[in-house]
Amino acid sequence: MHHHGYLWTGPKERFDQEALRRPPHPEPPPAGGRPELIQRHREVAAEFPRVDLPPLETAYWLIKPRSLVRGTWDEAKEAASWLGEQLAQYTPRFAFEAERDTTRLARLVNSAAERLESGADVSLGFYLERPAYLSLALVTCSPSRSIPEPPCPVR
Repeated sequence: MHHHGYLWTGPKERFDQEALRRPPHPEPPPAGGRPELIQRHREVAAEFPRVDLPPLETAYWLIKPRSLVRGTWDEAKEAASWLGEQLAQYTPRFAFEAERDTTRLARLVNSAAERLESGADVSLGFYLERPAYLSLALVTCSPSRSIPEPPCPVR
């Protein structure tokens, strides 16, 4: 078991494009179905694996391009440490003062280490100034408990 780290930051309007963050339905619309539904399914099936937006379900990061992996760690504490480094870097840009509390952030990092140790994934999100959004994720791999099918994107 190991863990991959992902980071996305960008305009809140882009983050809100849920259709690009949701995997396509496993069953395509029937061949005789409405052409616009068939076309939309094709678009989502082609775009979802490639788009850099954070997926609605954290484990789906594993089917995204390898280039989106920001780090890989065998130890949960190392992965959580990376998370802490990212939080420290972005904290000054957090839109809400209450989210900048260092004690709260330390608890998030400790909780992340515990979750990763148990084989779970971690996903955090914060509004930044402008408005922008920061998404941080740590995904347990080999295999993922949530979606065991995809191969590891790195190994």
